[in-house]
Amino acid sequence: MTKPYVRLDKNNAAVLLVDHQAGLLSLVRDIEPDKLMNNVLALGDMAEYFKLPTILTTSFETGPNGPLIPEFKAQFPDAPYIARPGNINAWDNEDFVKAIKATGKKQLIIAGVVTEVCVAFPTLSALEEGFEVFVITDASGTFNELTRQAAWDRMSSAGAQLMTWFGAACELHRDWRNDIEGLGELFSKHIPDYKNLFTSYNHLTADK
Repeated sequence: MTKPYVRLDKNNAAVLLVDHQAGLLSLVRDIEPDKLMNNVLALGDMAEYFKLPTILTTSFETGPNGPLIPEFKAQFPDAPYIARPGNINAWDNEDFVKAIKATGKKQLIIAGVVTEVCVAFPTLSALEEGFEVFVITDASGTFNELTRQAAWDRMSSAGAQLMTWFGAACELHRDWRNDIEGLGELFSKHIPDYKNLFTSYNHLTADK
């Protein structure tokens, strides 16, 4: 039986950035480090562009997992920031769940490190509580492709939708006519070929 098409809605979505910590990022081997960082920052820029409530959390940052990447701290200075003292599943932390529910949003866009734990555990917990969950696969990372696939299968089977940051941005935007330049700037910042495309577009439209 085909599942209904549930679209991301910018008026009903929040972003969860889970455990993008310096120590954990050093473990990622299923995507190149520079590509992962670009995608992670693109997701942050997407959240900012669409004005989506954003929640940051870390796991045992005083230990080997390390601190949150400084770019997120700088980008979201006023966002809820939950430094979990030990909870592996972020959903087991009461402050994290309270911050999510306080947004009033029912769609959760989530990414994190590592995929089969920091992303999968809260994803499964959120689905169980009736949230719609959209996992940003290319802004998450783990040890290897085998581990990643196992995590993707588990989340997808439970009802999560697997997306990329680019696909999520397009679905949130819905129509180019809403803001050509703004969305183009977002894409151009993180996709070199899109920068070329908009350079051409700007040249063609400059005199119109």
